[in-house]
This record gives sequence, C-alpha cells and structure tokens, in this order.
Amino acid sequence: HAADVDWIASDLIQTCNLLVVTVATKETDGFRRFMRSARHFNYTIKVLGRGEPWKGGDYMTTPGGGQKVRLLKAGLQEIKEEDKVVLFIDSYDVVFASGPKELLKKFQQTRHKVVFSAETLIWPDRHLEDKHPHFREGKRFLGSGGFIGYVRNLKEMVADWTGEDNDSDQLFFTKIYINPEKRKSINITLDNRCRMFQNLHGSLDEVVLKFEDGQVRARNVLYDTLPVVVHGNGPTKLQINYLSNYIPTVWTFETGCSVCLEDLRPLLGLKESEYPLVVIGIFIQQPTPFVSVFFESLLKLEYPKNRLKLFIYNQEQHHEVEVSSFLKDHGKEYQDVKVIGPEENMDRVASRNLGLDMCRQDKDCEYFFSMDIEVVLKNKDTLKILIEQNEFPISDACRLWTNFWGALSADGYYARSEDYVDIVQGRRVGVWNVPYLAKVYLVKASLLHEELSDNDLFSSGTLDLDMAFCHNARNKGVFMYVTNMHTFGRMLSTENYQMSHLHNDLWQIFENPKDWEERYIHENYTKIMRDKLIETPCPDVYWFPLFSDIGCDHIVQEMENFGQWSGGRNTDTRIQGGYENVPTIDIHMTQINYEKEWQKLLLDYIAPITETMYPGYYTKCISYLNFVVRYKPDEQPLLTPHHDASTFTINVALNSKEIDYQVNEY
Repeated sequence: HAADVDWIASDLIQTCNLLVVTVATKETDGFRRFMRSARHFNYTIKVLGRGEPWKGGDYMTTPGGGQKVRLLKAGLQEIKEEDKVVLFIDSYDVVFASGPKELLKKFQQTRHKVVFSAETLIWPDRHLEDKHPHFREGKRFLGSGGFIGYVRNLKEMVADWTGEDNDSDQLFFTKIYINPEKRKSINITLDNRCRMFQNLHGSLDEVVLKFEDGQVRARNVLYDTLPVVVHGNGPTKLQINYLSNYIPTVWTFETGCSVCLEDLRPLLGLKESEYPLVVIGIFIQQPTPFVSVFFESLLKLEYPKNRLKLFIYNQEQHHEVEVSSFLKDHGKEYQDVKVIGPEENMDRVASRNLGLDMCRQDKDCEYFFSMDIEVVLKNKDTLKILIEQNEFPISDACRLWTNFWGALSADGYYARSEDYVDIVQGRRVGVWNVPYLAKVYLVKASLLHEELSDNDLFSSGTLDLDMAFCHNARNKGVFMYVTNMHTFGRMLSTENYQMSHLHNDLWQIFENPKDWEERYIHENYTKIMRDKLIETPCPDVYWFPLFSDIGCDHIVQEMENFGQWSGGRNTDTRIQGGYENVPTIDIHMTQINYEKEWQKLLLDYIAPITETMYPGYYTKCISYLNFVVRYKPDEQPLLTPHHDASTFTINVALNSKEIDYQVNEY
C-alpha cells in the first residue's frame, strides 16, 4: 500500500493535461447549465457537433447515440498528445460537482487507462447480463454517458466504429467491455462505486445532497462516495434538474443563490418606447371571485401600456360585465386588444394556443405573459422583475397556495420535493428549476419560434392543459423556473363560489379571507388601536371604521336587489313569537343566506375591538338577530328614539359619516 501511495504522489496528472469533450448539436438550457458548472471549476471544454443536425435518435426510449461515437472518433484524431486524458461526457443532463484535480486523482487511483461510469440497470440488451464481470462491491453494468481515459486507449477503443448515427453507443461500448481480450488490451474498468460518475437512473434512492463549507455535492449513501460528475441519464431529467438547483454552488446555506443576479436584462433607464413588447394573455375559464380586482391590479402594473397587447379569453357569461367595463374604460390605453368571448364557444386548449399565436405571429413581440384570472398580483413590478430575471419560462411563487410543483410522481402528477415548503415559505430564496408551473408565467418569444413552435402545446393525452404545456416544454428540453426572490401575490380559491347573488364576492369571507378583507374592510381598520381611531360620542359607545366604501355599497345594493323589505309593522313572522315591539323596515341576513358570513365578520373584526375596549372580557360573538335597516324620509314617521332591548347592539352605518339619515337614504 505504501508503494501505491508513492506511485500516485509522484505521477499525478496535471489538470492542464485534461480535456473534457462533449457533443452538443445545439445550445439547450441543459447545455448552458453544464457549461456554467464547467466554468465554475475551470474545466477545458471541447464541443463536438455544433450546428450539426442530431441523427442519434431518441434514446430515452430506444437505443441510439451512435452519432456521438462518430464525432468522438473524428475528434480524437485531431489530438496528437497520446498521453492526454479525455473525459467524454454528455452535457444536456450533466453537472460537475467538483474540479479536475479530484477527478484526475480518482481516475489515477483506479490503475486503469479507461474508466466508464457504472449503472445499476443493464441497457440496451439484457441478454448480455451474464457476460459482465462481477465485482465484490458495486455496480456491474457499463454506462456510456461518461468515461475518462488516455487518448491512445480511447483511439483504440473507437477504432472499429463503423455504425450508423442512430445505432446504440452504449451497446457498442458494452460489447467491447464484455470482451475479455479487448477489455484487457484497452485496460477498461468501471467506476462501480460512483467515485467519479453518478448515473441517477436506477440509483435515485442512493443519492442525497450534501451541504458543506459553501459547496453542495451529491453524496452516494450506498457507497459513501462523492462523485465528481452527476448524470441524469434516462428518465431522471427532473431529478438532475432538482439537484442542479444546488450543485455545485448554485444555492448554499452560506451564500443563498449565487447565480440569481447573473445574465440579467435590466430595464432601468430605458425610454418607454424601448421597453420590450409583451402580449398579456388573460384567461377566464371558470366563475371566479374578485374579477374586478384583477383588472384593477392589471392597470397598476408598472409597465408602459403602449408596449402591452392584451389577449382576453372569457368563457364565463357571468364575467362579461367586468370585462366589458374594463375595456370600455381602459382598452384604448393598450397597443392592441383581442377578446374571445363566451359567444364564440372556443374551448380552453384552443384559447391557450391562440394566445401564444398572438405573440408568435407578431414580429415585435418579445414575451408572452400568461395570467389566469384567479391570480392576485400584489407587486406592481411583477412583469418587469420577470423580464429582468431573463430565465424562461419563468413564474412567480404565489404563496401559500402555489402555482408550481417541486417534483412529479411516477404518473406525472404532483409530488412534494424536499425543498418545496422551504421555497414556498421563503426559507430558501432564489430561482428554481421546476417541472411544473401554472396560472402565471412569462415565456420568451424566441422559444415560441424555436423549441416551442408547435401549434398545439396544451394537449398531451389525458393531461389537463397546464400539465400538457409543461410536459411538452420538458420534452423539448426547455427549463421552467419559479422565483421567490420577491413577494408577488397569491392564488384565489375558486371552490364554493356562488353566483346566485348580485355581489357574489361578499360571500368569500371563508374561501378567500385576505382578498375579502382588502376589498370590504376599511383601510384604517388595522390602525384603529395604534392611531387611536376609536371615538366615544357618549359613554360606553365606541365608534370606529369598519367597512370600505365598496363594502357599504355592495351590502346596500345586495339588499335592494333582494328587495323583500319588511313592512315596518309589529307583526313579523320572521322572528320568534311573531311580534316586533319596535318594528323597522329591514331585511334579515338569514333571508339572503348571509348569516354565517356575518357571524364570521363579527368574530374576526368586531370581537378584537370589544376585547380591547373591555379588558378581561371575551366574546364568542353570538348574535341572534342580524339585519339591515332602510331609512327613507317619511317612510316611518312614527319611528322615534327608543330603548333597545338587546344586551348590546352593534350598529354599522352604511351611509357616509355625519350625514343624517333623513337627508340621505341610508
């Protein structure tokens, strides 16, 4: 063993003698990721096949890849230094986790001239299993996605290649490896314990992230090794995408995101006419609360409206009023508007494809910004932030009901990634490569002309349209990103949305409490105690702001729309006993099915005030009679000041402060 150590120490290969060779016929997102990790460790890269059509087949499902062998054979002939070490590696689904020095050291420790990556599963010919050498420990089968060796040995290995471009490279190398004479002559072995190469297919349970000293490695827990190269071979593209959100230093606990500010597209300082043209696609596919609020947020986007075009698809007759009102008041502010209404009876998939086409067919369009109507944008700079981030398609992380998935299950549906909750709750902040995003995202127009040029991106078997779009994007090698570097907004719940009222949003206090509050509670409500906004016009009477103007108007209009006002008589069949001592002209909350919602209002917004004003007392806000009273001049001339029989009364004035009810109707 001492002799072995001396041999390694005295004959270490210099990193300058290592050349990384890869095949990349075009620059994909995966290739750019590979190059970024290579630059991080100062690898020297030679790319073969640039601009050449890929004829190596789709060997995700069928054997292929012979084109790589042909290109490698020709490339090796150009290298005259026979003692040079070449690492031949895939690039679209590979990242480096460490540098050349560690790789060469581990290569030299094998005492072989060519070392292939190893796999748990045999591919593509299972009948050759028995011919593979056995190891005392480790993986038995050769993986052609990564190998390292001396030039003279690699030349000997590929010398007999005469295959077609779509023949199997893995089968070619496997037959060499299982041939005892060739294996000995070329001096080939496998990296069977994943010290240099980690193939993920068949080994996902073996690999975890290891965070240490500002760097992230993939650790093989089965062999307790730290591979230098991580390869998402076969059907493990999503897993390599997940790992590469961290490896090698993309995100660490010490530095956070180290690449999020790279390659930005700054908009600061541009004239309005210089802003990129964006087509905004707005999709109303189901009854949705707070549609008018959505359009108000759209108007507040900090982006020149003359550099925006709108594509609005509305499938719901119920929302025609909001759409028409918005377009009537503001449609002319935008460069162009195209509307597909419910009368056109266009299906959802066709509408999505048509929206992309509006951008694709416009030579000036640079981005397509897709928004479903249930998106609540609270950040007026959202569009500018996404454009400046310059990673596409990109979406914002809407908390807490999110618009992305961190992982997919085996059948292509939702699965929770290990970092999902940390991303959603902001404990890990950055830009994340994810397998699925929906509801709101930005797509670069150049993608629509190239990788995503298909006219039907929103169909794929039985998948719904969002899943189909993401499936098709992934299959084209397009990465999708979500950013949580800013707070952007949230998603509305559309469950249990009623459409039987005039102002259906009033009933959203349970399903969408935050949005309900912003719409209907007075802007000064949260300042009541801090700014001492409670007035005391007389002893034990407290006066404070509760409803917004819209809240007051909607309650009044809802009651008038219902219209079944009581007659103001003593006989009242709505109450127990049927007799009202001091009758008013009113409508009970139970009559419009608003009793539960009103009770929640009392509990959430009145109870905290009463408990503050009466320390030591706590209320369950049980109220047995809740109603809205209408006052009109001369409608009840005999109604005079009187003593209310209730223990305490909450009066909410729906008219303006300081205006007498005899002058104003409410």
